[in-house]
Amino acid sequence: MIQHIAIAGNIGVGKSSLTQLLSQELGVAPFHEPNLENPFLERFYGDMSAWAFHSQVFFLVHKFNAHRRLLAGGAPMIQDRTIYEDAEIFAEHLHRSGHMLDDEFRTYQGLYAEFRELLPPPSLMIYLRADVDTLLDRIRLRGRPEEQAIPRAYMESLHALYESWFERYGASPKIVIEMDALDFVRQPADRAAVLAQVRAALRALGEGAP
Repeated sequence: MIQHIAIAGNIGVGKSSLTQLLSQELGVAPFHEPNLENPFLERFYGDMSAWAFHSQVFFLVHKFNAHRRLLAGGAPMIQDRTIYEDAEIFAEHLHRSGHMLDDEFRTYQGLYAEFRELLPPPSLMIYLRADVDTLLDRIRLRGRPEEQAIPRAYMESLHALYESWFERYGASPKIVIEMDALDFVRQPADRAAVLAQVRAALRALGEGAP
């Protein structure tokens, strides 16, 4: 039985869309990132250096508590972005960029290490990979106002961090879905190809994908 599928990837790559697709196709509940619930997010966008630590800790604690409740209840889930990405990509970027001080980052990393030890890894980690040009095109097409001014340099930094993280990630089985030539939202053939790849990976794990 499918227990925990995690979907990782950069902004605009299609994580939420794949989460919804797999939820419908596999009959597993989705778990989306709680952006709108973060009380520090607006202040963070206004002054990243002042509020980066607060915002990242909120995401980390909220996600840990949600995952713990869901896993304790034995409910299978498909997860849109992971606790690993919060710490090893977004918090890492903020620290490298000078928005999170060294002592703040050490505190955050210590908390993350404790949480990581307490949470079982996903059954399958799916990394959606796309070039930065593809991501920027898709961000523009989906038209979310808050995303239109995202700098290219920021996307390139995240892309490099994602590539490095996924290469060293070894907590669970993993697959890559190359997204540059795929549009599984609009193209039935692409959708079928993505579903076939995920189902094959789950069957190989004995997860019983339909």
